[in-house]
Amino acid sequence: MDIGTVRGIITGLLIIAFVGLVWWAYSKRRKPDFDEAANLPFADEDEQPNRDTHASREADSRDDKGDRNT
Repeated sequence: MDIGTVRGIITGLLIIAFVGLVWWAYSKRRKPDFDEAANLPFADEDEQPNRDTHASREADSRDDKGDRNT
């Protein structure tokens, strides 16, 4: 068996794997799972982002007292 035959076998196996992956991804059984995954970025819209209130209070106090570095 020479290198050309080995490369041909590997190429054939990769083509079969690719076709199998595409068949799996586009099968009707997977559609509900992929639809749910597609809507995940919109799932937490009701929650407010977690802000660091300590940092914002420090910024507000610096605005009130002026910049001490000048």
